[in-house]
Amino acid sequence: MTPPATLTSTRPFADLTTLTDLGGGAFGALIDPIWTIGPKVHGGCMMALCAAAAREVIRAPREDMARPIDTSAMQPIAVSASYLNAPDPGEVRLITSVRKLGRQVCLVDVDLIQGEKVAVSAVVTLGVPDVAEPRHQEPLALADLPAAPPSDAVHITPDHPMGQIVHVAKGCDLRVDPSAALFLSGQQGDPVNRMWVRPFAEDEVDTDVAVLFALMTGDISAPVTMNRGMFGWAPTVQLTTYLRRLPAPGWLRVMASATVLGDTWFEEDHLVLDGAGHAVVQSRQLAMIPKG
Repeated sequence: MTPPATLTSTRPFADLTTLTDLGGGAFGALIDPIWTIGPKVHGGCMMALCAAAAREVIRAPREDMARPIDTSAMQPIAVSASYLNAPDPGEVRLITSVRKLGRQVCLVDVDLIQGEKVAVSAVVTLGVPDVAEPRHQEPLALADLPAAPPSDAVHITPDHPMGQIVHVAKGCDLRVDPSAALFLSGQQGDPVNRMWVRPFAEDEVDTDVAVLFALMTGDISAPVTMNRGMFGWAPTVQLTTYLRRLPAPGWLRVMASATVLGDTWFEEDHLVLDGAGHAVVQSRQLAMIPKG
């Protein structure tokens, strides 16, 4: 396996999600090799690219509307993606089709294409995220996890065994709770993982980039099947992610868990809290049990 390129950018996630307008609702993007798991592009990064394309197309100036719609505050509040192929890092195209352009909700279909193959087909819903305090909220499973990683958190660096596979750790600060990720010490436990993740400073300060980064963290965990001794590629078939509110600056706390590990399929849920303790992202994916 060819190792990913050395990181040189101070804003790698902004670079990933910066699009080139190709005209007609099409965009180009360049995926750096750091945004991979093993040799293939990370699914959460592809979801973020689809969300970026949808946001870009609804914010584009329109001269054919009698009453222009202000979409400047809209963000991708729901992304439902089906994964058709696993692309390599490099150039991709994103083809958008606006299905609804409304004052409160917009809907855009996005295909992420490499070569002649569609890798991801996504439906992106855009709107203004919540700002006020929730009217009702059940106790959050991550509420007792420290807002910042403690000294015993495992820092996933490029030299760490996990960092040699999870290359996305080069583009952010990723630290894992060793009391949950028992697979790191050769043990088994519940299919649960907990971690802290934070974008680099120049990515964090840009609200639009921070939003896309938060969406990406809805797929940041290593497969929770590893805690049951099942290693190898666990391909995501479908992933739906909700952005509940804009993330506050600081560390994001992430928990990944599963309730049913079937013979072929398992679901994996992510809950992401920001530094203020708010639920900013929720996701659920359907994936396949590793064959290795």
